Amino acid sequence: EDSKQPFFQIAEAKPPAGSGPVSYSSAVKAASHAVVNINTEKVVTVRSHPYFNYPVFKQMFGNLIVDGSIARKRIENSLGSGVIINPDGYVLTNNHVIQGADTIQVSLKDGRSSTAKVIGTDPETDIALLKIDLDNLPVIIIGDSEQLEIGDVVLAIGNPFGVGQTVTMGIVSATGRTRLGINTFENFIQTDAAINPGNSGGALVDAYGKLIGINTAIFSRSGGSQGIGFAIPSKMAKNIMEQLIKYGHAVRGWLGFEGHALTPRLAESLQLETTEGIIITAIVRNGPAHKAGLEPGDVIAGIDGKKVKSGQDALAVISGKKPGEKVTLIIKRNGRRYTVTATTIARPPQAISEVTQ
Repeated sequence: EDSKQPFFQIAEAKPPAGSGPVSYSSAVKAASHAVVNINTEKVVTVRSHPYFNYPVFKQMFGNLIVDGSIARKRIENSLGSGVIINPDGYVLTNNHVIQGADTIQVSLKDGRSSTAKVIGTDPETDIALLKIDLDNLPVIIIGDSEQLEIGDVVLAIGNPFGVGQTVTMGIVSATGRTRLGINTFENFIQTDAAINPGNSGGALVDAYGKLIGINTAIFSRSGGSQGIGFAIPSKMAKNIMEQLIKYGHAVRGWLGFEGHALTPRLAESLQLETTEGIIITAIVRNGPAHKAGLEPGDVIAGIDGKKVKSGQDALAVISGKKPGEKVTLIIKRNGRRYTVTATTIARPPQAISEVTQ
């Protein structure tokens, strides 16, 4: 039976087109001058022990005691990284790097430094935009994070532990990572390039030195790198940056409903064949979803021609719309499918979430 064909055959990996680089020094040279160190200072008030409420201490310290304690000022310093995006001095970083800071100092690789002004922040994606006032600034080229493939070589550039600019190398381990509980809006690039404290806000670049992500977080039991790092895709970061420049804050589309992921038991009770999609559990009266005719109990199976496999899928599409844009929804209700068109509005502050997991 030598003539029988094997049950399966392993495909042989094809070598990359052209010859791969022996060194990535050209990529580092292209990007590293636009990666900056960020030092912040925050004045915090520290109160002493409540024993100061006793009469003997009141007699000794008098008016220094407020509410039974002595208030003292202390300066807290923190370190991070950032990326110069254009010659006007705009610098992208993480919101958590500069949150609550009283002063922000940006230092370049060429030795220059400048006090930075906060243009805007978006805590829900952990993006912040700063501006520095210096001439002849190096600028990074923004790449297309949508074209990334698992296995692509990437370089992380930043200032880990404040030791100075450092470059580490790895690959793209995964794309589109969600439901990590790091940010409200997640679509992370996962990499095994070493990312450590101080790298936050720094650049994740491809083999050509183009920016494809902003390094943001790690999964670690020790506090150091364990080969699981996450970066915000350059496409998302660029979109937020443009909104921060224009409005000073992020503007997102909103339909005004709350939804939950489908469980197997819930899908069975609704006589659905799959757990893909989300079920609407609440509708804001007179909101866009209400005006479009959506009802609690409806299942959203698709948005703009794409299947909704999870709550994050729906959240990403709806929030990515500009206010006034239309959204086409595929709805399942009482065993039938409907197509519904709704018009987004700007997401109000403290609005209910479109999706909770």
